[in-house]
Amino acid sequence: MTIPTPSDPAAVAVELEKLRGTMAEGFAKVDGSLALLVQRHDQTDRQLADHESRLDTLERSRWPLPSLAAVVAVGGLVLSLWQLAAR
Repeated sequence: MTIPTPSDPAAVAVELEKLRGTMAEGFAKVDGSLALLVQRHDQTDRQLADHESRLDTLERSRWPLPSLAAVVAVGGLVLSLWQLAAR
């Protein structure tokens, strides 16, 4: 088996084929990595949307509590003043 010289067209074709295989493998690896990143990005977007909707739900259900506490406090004050006035 002889080592082909660089000027040999068959040697150039073999080297180009090796380079093509290496490039194809590299592109496949990059493509797989990009697909994984896109999948993770989609999962993160879904989690953010879920957290946003849950936070909105909590904020909507929370607003009556301070108002209710104020009404109970005013009611207690009125009841105390009424009892004090009744004596």
